[in-house]
Amino acid sequence: MFAPRVALASLSGAADAAWARAGADHAGAAFLGGIAVDDPTREAARALVARDREEFLPPDPIGFVGSQLDALADAPIRPGVNVRAASPGPIREVAAVCAARDAIVEINAHCRQAEMCAAGCGEALLREPDRLRAFVAAAADTGAATSVKVRAEVTGVDLPAVARTVAAAGADAIHVDAMDSEPVIRAVADAAPSLFVIANNEVRGPESVGEYLRYGADAVSIGRPSTDPAVRRRVRRAVDAWDGGRADDPTRAGPEVDAQ
Repeated sequence: MFAPRVALASLSGAADAAWARAGADHAGAAFLGGIAVDDPTREAARALVARDREEFLPPDPIGFVGSQLDALADAPIRPGVNVRAASPGPIREVAAVCAARDAIVEINAHCRQAEMCAAGCGEALLREPDRLRAFVAAAADTGAATSVKVRAEVTGVDLPAVARTVAAAGADAIHVDAMDSEPVIRAVADAAPSLFVIANNEVRGPESVGEYLRYGADAVSIGRPSTDPAVRRRVRRAVDAWDGGRADDPTRAGPEVDAQ
């Protein structure tokens, strides 16, 4: 899906084309957004801004996605767009924009902010497999590479079952925030072998990279530290060391954190 096997995970209000281009020296993919693309999720985003959270709220969210992707047309990184919506129609619109630009559309079934969940997106989708299935099918039917961002440790949610659901609906990838349950990566990978599994949470260097790749992740993603060149460099070196057969020599990739 992308190489090197390092992604930059979306950061609301911060992950735009300039951010992706800045990280292109160490990553194979960058997920812009999350971007609220319909009225219910945009209302939720405004409520989040009112309590001092950063959000993307362009006047024309679909046009914004297209312009951001166009700004990366010559960048050496595969772009993706993390999308929040309350119904499949807007997902289909964004996916068509992504398909035309060989970008990945990523359905947000991850956000746990109460306002987004009340709007019917984010983590709420994990508890509604029929709706999630419809969202994935709407995206995949456009021909866009389709990912689903999910979260572990959600009460009552069987993440391997979610993986099987989205794979059957046409997803190509699942982007898993493992929280404090790193072994869930193995369970997800085993449950849906056709999915490209991206592991996220506390990815900082060789120890975290090695743990996730040993559990069967196809790639890792960097969250908030994606703006830190030192972290990006450590993660890229760790993945390169693993792929070069040097995973048992973590010194080749450097320490998990820089020495002070």
